[in-house]
Amino acid sequence: MLKTLKSYFGYTQFRPLQQEIITCILEKRDTLVLMPTGGGKSICYQLPALMMEGTAIVVSPLISLMKDQVESLQANGIIARALNSSNDETVNANLRFECMQGRVKLLYISPERLLSELNFLLKDIRVSLFAIDEAHCISQWGHDFRPEYTQLKVLRQQFPNVPIVALTATADKITRQDIVQQLAMRNPQVFISSFDRPNLSLEVKRGYQQKEKIRSILQFIDRHPGESGIIYCMSRNTTEKVAEMLEDHGLHVAVYHAGLSTAARDAAQDDFINDRVQIVCATIAFGMGIDKSNVRWVIHYNLPKSIESFYQEIGRAGRDGLPSDTLLFYSFGDIVLLSKFAAESNQQEINLEKLNRMQQYAETDICRRRILLNYFGETMDHDCGNCDVCRNPPERFDGTIIVQKALSAIARTDQQIGTRTLTDILKGAATQEIIDRGYDKLKTYGVGRDIPSRDWQDYLLQMLNLGYFEIAYNENNHLKITEAGRKVLFGHERAQLVVIKREETAPRETGKRKRKAETPVLPILTPAVYENEDEQLFEELRILRKRLADQQAIPAYIVLSDKTLHLLAAQKPQSIEAFGEVSGIGAFKKDRYGKDFVEVINRFLQNR
Repeated sequence: MLKTLKSYFGYTQFRPLQQEIITCILEKRDTLVLMPTGGGKSICYQLPALMMEGTAIVVSPLISLMKDQVESLQANGIIARALNSSNDETVNANLRFECMQGRVKLLYISPERLLSELNFLLKDIRVSLFAIDEAHCISQWGHDFRPEYTQLKVLRQQFPNVPIVALTATADKITRQDIVQQLAMRNPQVFISSFDRPNLSLEVKRGYQQKEKIRSILQFIDRHPGESGIIYCMSRNTTEKVAEMLEDHGLHVAVYHAGLSTAARDAAQDDFINDRVQIVCATIAFGMGIDKSNVRWVIHYNLPKSIESFYQEIGRAGRDGLPSDTLLFYSFGDIVLLSKFAAESNQQEINLEKLNRMQQYAETDICRRRILLNYFGETMDHDCGNCDVCRNPPERFDGTIIVQKALSAIARTDQQIGTRTLTDILKGAATQEIIDRGYDKLKTYGVGRDIPSRDWQDYLLQMLNLGYFEIAYNENNHLKITEAGRKVLFGHERAQLVVIKREETAPRETGKRKRKAETPVLPILTPAVYENEDEQLFEELRILRKRLADQQAIPAYIVLSDKTLHLLAAQKPQSIEAFGEVSGIGAFKKDRYGKDFVEVINRFLQNR
């Protein structure tokens, strides 16, 4: 496994969980992989595909995603192909022939195309494994549900002995269970990698108006000169307005949204991937097919509709592991509009609850990374130090008794209530529901009378964000106590809550700038410079990489990643053999690019 990893991908060791996942797939067991964007998901199925006999079928939802993956694999000397509607029939015919000869190791295909090929191509070739990429698309609970994915359970019926691997970067507990069920997976091994992306800084600004947002964005971009970034906007109209304002300030910007022609969207994506523009202003239609490793920042001009969407979008920054920055703007207007969209959707209850959690993230006084991780079922026992809340910490107090009162009330109702009923019980309210259900007879009835209702709402929000209970939105939003909550409830641990400062929690749309100006500007982290790295050499290597990429008509990061360029500028290998030892350079890239890069390094060292 390690030999294959170095030979094709240029790495000498696996990232966390990769080796265990690959071993599981090689044993032909069904596998569910949850790994954040940039965590190394693709290698989990690409490497076993290289080691197994036959062709791995990779189901992918977007042509752009397939194109990017196939180009990256081919750049590593791997025979990978994509069967889709953008190919002409001659290309597809040749491709089928290559598959039948057993030459293709990975075949990327859309779910619709896969179903139409079940009784044709797939019957005539040896399939090593099925990899379902972006597997959250199969679940009605997922944030990007696609009906065509739901037909994929036919794979288990027609290929009972072929392992199924489902992969996603964003899926909560309920979505995971649904993926397993929808794909008819057999006793799958579930691997949940840490969702923590410590290289991403997190910052939120509330209540800014358009002019203030633009001013703030320009200051932000000034701290990232020449570095690639994405600005996500809620509407098509906003993407165009923001792009226009940025262009007026001399920035190179592309626009991407579903209202543009396919050619215009492809051109925008191509310009961004090939570094012809620095910034893309886009709706959420943009990004799933982007594997650009050197995106250094992501800005949300508006509040996203869910934490899954937000997490996936910010995950497009810093995929190479180098420090990157994220900034989220939101206003009361965003909440109103998104609530309207959610209320009018097919899954009103779920979407409103997901929006609610997104709003809670934006309004919190608790370490933002802890909230993100908690949402995906991961607990962190310390603050991250790399978000705006950690950098300007709020005042806290021992709130153990308050937490115990609330959790006790949840426990005594058999975890069958939502937040509104919980507050009524704690406040001792005599509502019809309380009387009918006999909740007024509980020991905890009225134990929180001394705390105003709106403060209870705030404390419950803090408890949710600290992971003391979770909301089961597939069970009428009932509250369920977690393991962390039980520890506090039974007195094994203390709970720290934030002191409520009411004027801070209800920002107005106007007059916000004055209060915000008192908050110190966060220092923006710049990409880590390795010890002994020469910045001038890095620039020369970057120019060479661009030239080599242009010759092959592929994005620069597919030739070598920024991280590998930084390592070259630090280690300065003077022979092709030494070049091949650098992390991220496999045998194929060593043979293909070694001479050119070593030449530039040696010339640089001679002239120094």
